[in-house]
Amino acid sequence: MSLHSTAAQLTTLAAEGGEGGGNHPSLSPYLTGGGALFLLLLLLWIVTRFNRDR
Repeated sequence: MSLHSTAAQLTTLAAEGGEGGGNHPSLSPYLTGGGALFLLLLLLWIVTRFNRDR
């Protein structure tokens, strides 16, 4: 696959835009965002437990 044909395919895919949507109906943005926030806060808490020398 050449660089030119790959770029042409990606351009076509990007031009289609939101036709497919790609969002599954069962995926709630609030649930996904809340889960990501919880995971990041959990990782922050774990990191601060290991960094007790400060």
